[in-house]
Amino acid sequence: MNMDWKLLSSEYLFKDDWLTARKDKCITPQGTIVEPYYVLEYNDWVNAVALTEDGQVIMIRQYRQGIGQTLLEIPGGTMDATDPSPEFAMERELLEETGYEFKELISLGKVAANTASSNNYTHMFLATGGRKVKAQQLDHNEEIEVVLMSVPEVQQLILDNKIVHSLHVTGLCYALMHMGRMEMK
Repeated sequence: MNMDWKLLSSEYLFKDDWLTARKDKCITPQGTIVEPYYVLEYNDWVNAVALTEDGQVIMIRQYRQGIGQTLLEIPGGTMDATDPSPEFAMERELLEETGYEFKELISLGKVAANTASSNNYTHMFLATGGRKVKAQQLDHNEEIEVVLMSVPEVQQLILDNKIVHSLHVTGLCYALMHMGRMEMK
């Protein structure tokens, strides 16, 4: 059974570097007109569970205006239009946010944050063999504290619901499964 909608028209309501909003008019296979349907357009995002050479997880602490809290997260960010691939963007973000370079970057797949109203994906990675090579190079609006933790400490944070960014929890779970360390107690 075909359930795909057909796009009849689309109008941009707002365009900026960090947010683009459009209003679509669609028709369902049964002939129902859906109007307006709002979609937010974003560049794809990347995040990584990053491990140092000695197996510590590199977490970051930063303020998040959307929910008005300082959070513990994994490194990540927005893909720039000039990034040739998600891997390139992830390596760039890791170096900028943490100052670490990694021996290996393993793709863990991609997920969508909100398929109902956003058009982008988050590409998830496991970065291993991290070595500090330089100071952080943060954007003008970033203040990031690097926090090294053991894998069991991070697992406990997940179990205690202390990491609230859903895309970061998802990346952590995929990485822990990949490493054979997914332990739900």
